[in-house]
Amino acid sequence: MKYKVICCIAFLLSVMQPLCVKAQQSVNDTARLTDVAVTAFYGRAKWQTIPAAIALVGPSLVKNSPLPSLLPAMNSLPGIRMEERSPGSYRLSIRGSLLRSPFGVRNIKVYLDELPLTDGGGNTYLNLIDLSQINNAEILKGPVAAAYGAGTGGAVLFQSGLYFSETTANRLYGGIAGGSYGLFQQQSGWIYNTPNFSSNLQQVHLQSDGYREQSAMRRDAFKWQGTFRRGHHNWRFLSFYTDLYYQTPGGINETQFNRNPKQARQPAGALPGAVQQRTAIYNKTFYNGVHHQLNLNQKNSIRSFAVMSLTGFKNPFITNYEERAEDNFGTGSQWQYKHQSGDHQWQVNTGGEWQYQHSLIDNFGNRSGIKDTVQYSDKVYAIQWFLFSQFQYKYREKLLITAGLSTNQQSYRYRRLTDAGSTYTRKRISSVLTPRLALTYTIRPMLNIYTVLSKGFSAPTLAEFRPSDGNFYGDLNAESGWNIEAGIKGGLANERLLFDIAFYRFKLNNAIVRRNSNSGAEYFVNAGGTLQQGVEVMLKTFPVRNGAGKIKELSIWSGYTHQPYRFTNYRQGNTDYSNKKLTGVPVSTWILGFDLQLRNGIYATTFFNAVSSIPLNDANDAYAKAYQLLQGRLGYRVRKIDVFLTVDNALNQLYSLGNDINALGRRYYNAAAPRNYMFGMNFGLR
Repeated sequence: MKYKVICCIAFLLSVMQPLCVKAQQSVNDTARLTDVAVTAFYGRAKWQTIPAAIALVGPSLVKNSPLPSLLPAMNSLPGIRMEERSPGSYRLSIRGSLLRSPFGVRNIKVYLDELPLTDGGGNTYLNLIDLSQINNAEILKGPVAAAYGAGTGGAVLFQSGLYFSETTANRLYGGIAGGSYGLFQQQSGWIYNTPNFSSNLQQVHLQSDGYREQSAMRRDAFKWQGTFRRGHHNWRFLSFYTDLYYQTPGGINETQFNRNPKQARQPAGALPGAVQQRTAIYNKTFYNGVHHQLNLNQKNSIRSFAVMSLTGFKNPFITNYEERAEDNFGTGSQWQYKHQSGDHQWQVNTGGEWQYQHSLIDNFGNRSGIKDTVQYSDKVYAIQWFLFSQFQYKYREKLLITAGLSTNQQSYRYRRLTDAGSTYTRKRISSVLTPRLALTYTIRPMLNIYTVLSKGFSAPTLAEFRPSDGNFYGDLNAESGWNIEAGIKGGLANERLLFDIAFYRFKLNNAIVRRNSNSGAEYFVNAGGTLQQGVEVMLKTFPVRNGAGKIKELSIWSGYTHQPYRFTNYRQGNTDYSNKKLTGVPVSTWILGFDLQLRNGIYATTFFNAVSSIPLNDANDAYAKAYQLLQGRLGYRVRKIDVFLTVDNALNQLYSLGNDINALGRRYYNAAAPRNYMFGMNFGLR
């Protein structure tokens, strides 16, 4: 109960803040969040008028992160949970969607400047992207298949912030930082801007020894990104190469976690430990994408993209050594029509996306981190596509209605090359229609209510059809379900207090969950269904905006997430897990933070998270304890120079930020680092 009391007091203080503090100057209308244009669902509208639950990660949250990752910014939003089992190993959950994600990002579509980062096999290597490559993000919560294809969790729309300038400008930038447990970060780059062309060439290096045994990491990335326009044409391109290596310490049981949380997975019976097997991930990915927008006239435009990527992936694991070569290609196009007649506005978007992946997967024996004799050699082809059409109607600033429909399909061809005379096994997920209907009504200026009815659909990914145990699970089915949602958002007290409250009920069928074989290798099964209903609350205040005194900017935010999710109609053999709490999902999370900037250049940002206990297996007989995480950044930013000091886990909590759910031997825990620090400097800032 202690953490609830602390968070409740903090939450109430943040709500009372705008009523008790006199701002030094009224809010600048041009800088209000309520004037921010959100581009989700292929429109351009104010945040409070979009009929959807959308969380915004602003440039300030990214720039002032106390960690060299997106974790603090993502976890400062209700309904969002980003985890890090070890440095470099990320998971992202939107409304509990990580049930099926032991690593990586699944069940969520991810885009960067409208180019898909999610591959043809349904996986997203989010850890290939460096924090410095992101300017802001829009996170769409709940099923969005009618506009973004398969995915019951939602979508993440990253934006790089490239812009044109009125005059030609060159700028070199860079930075260096170091911290606890051998953390070292370095970046350099060159930005070139003209009225019609913008380019960003960047190099990034990040490494860490890690807190635990077998948890070192290293990432080197090179990126060239740009945009240019000529006449009716607008082009964007993105090209990057990332060489990522991180060790995987593996989970430990509760006794080991409490006695020595630094240890990696230990030997058990005939199975060796993580240190002996040198368990790790090696990922080398080369990605290229181009996006084109043709503005035919004021009413019609066509957007198209093409992407390709090559990935070399190696994973020395406890029981085997896996190598994968993945070739990905994708393309998409959509037509947009806009029309306005008096107070009435219409918009239609129609198009589709198609993605293809070819994978060669080899499994060898693992002899102390060196691949041994071949066990399996497989070839897999994956194709996924969707077609959609979306209609939007707006009447003045009072009513906004969107209606969309898509059809989604995914298919696989699988062949085991090491089996003599083998032929291709085919698996096709039947086409599914996924509608979405949503509307927003403005009760009065800055007070909007909205409701959503949508269907979500998500086919199994390649990593679930063909998991690390080396088998092909062709009987896996897609999960799908209906989501009903209602919310209210807007501002009060002359927009000094902004709020966003959402209520939702999502009934998921054929939920995909992770299991472990006797050897510890993972596989996946359909688990009946889940009932995911909850409440999300976000409040944000701006006591000072562009103040004339010592305080230039001050914003305070607080949020609460309530997720009493349950399994429904879920049996495994003779065991009935119906009505059990959903594995890996905390029932409640409290959030508190503030962002302060003084006129002399000093700034401070804090993030506070209080997370309730988390069920670690489907039986609900093991729980990770509740924890409170405090992070912060203090710095001095002036004349394009930023000197900063950060602290992570300031309360020195013993907790696991990324549990191995349903783990064999009850090895659920991946201990996060205790209190740690980082000090650094950036130059050439925007």
